[in-house]
Amino acid sequence: MKYRQIEAFHALMISGSTVRAAEIMGITQPAVSRLIAELEHAVRFALFDRVRGRLVATPEAHLFFREVDESFRGLDRLRASAAAIRDYGEGNLRIGCFAAGSVSLVPAAIRAFRIKHPAIRLTFHVKSSADIRNGVVDGQYDIGLAADEIDRAGVDTQVFGSYAGVIAMPGDHPLARHEVLEPAHLKGVPLLGLVAEDRARQRLDALLGAEGIVPDYVLETPNSATICALAEEGNAVGLVNPMVIADFRSRGLTFRPFAPKVMFRSLLLYPANTQKSRLVLEFCKALLSQR
Repeated sequence: MKYRQIEAFHALMISGSTVRAAEIMGITQPAVSRLIAELEHAVRFALFDRVRGRLVATPEAHLFFREVDESFRGLDRLRASAAAIRDYGEGNLRIGCFAAGSVSLVPAAIRAFRIKHPAIRLTFHVKSSADIRNGVVDGQYDIGLAADEIDRAGVDTQVFGSYAGVIAMPGDHPLARHEVLEPAHLKGVPLLGLVAEDRARQRLDALLGAEGIVPDYVLETPNSATICALAEEGNAVGLVNPMVIADFRSRGLTFRPFAPKVMFRSLLLYPANTQKSRLVLEFCKALLSQR
């Protein structure tokens, strides 16, 4: 059984005559008849009966055609997929992102990307940096954005950004009168902290420890946006990634720079030892333009 024989059978079934089947395939009518005869010999049952000069498909032919037609639909899907790969690098893109990047940066990049590529299917998951790294390793994501505390084994990385953290506080907080906050300002102040494994939290603790200050953490969370939301509700303050602050500033939350600077560093993650598709490169360009 050869593909050309199956193609002739499919063309004959959908067209109803060898003449039209020959036109579909771009071959002669006798060539179509020969291919059908070869296919009947291969499957060992009759596909067509000649009734009053017309070819009539046998019941076996109709049963066989169901499978053939499904296979041709699969080929159509493959052709569409090939077209998407040719035009865009892939037909879909899977993005994983840590919480800080999901607030405004990645959504803005997605909007910009979809203007240029409206037919591309996107999935966007927000998880911890460790989960994003694991998802890239396992093939769940084509590209990831994560904080720098991740294990970099098994992924290719690119530095995305480095941002100086700011202290979030209510607008009427006593610390708001200072233009810049220093470690001494945080002594005895209730703090909202990132989790202990966060690199920025570790840098802040080291700076406070160098001044003999024991931080008074009243709550810990993995997300800067959560710290901002909690800072609105009480007298505690917290160091946050500036990637999340735009919406909270408009809601009246106050932010002050901290010195010495505590940097939040983020990385782009890719599957290791894999050439980036054009689609991934296009989305990276959209992401980098939002920094």
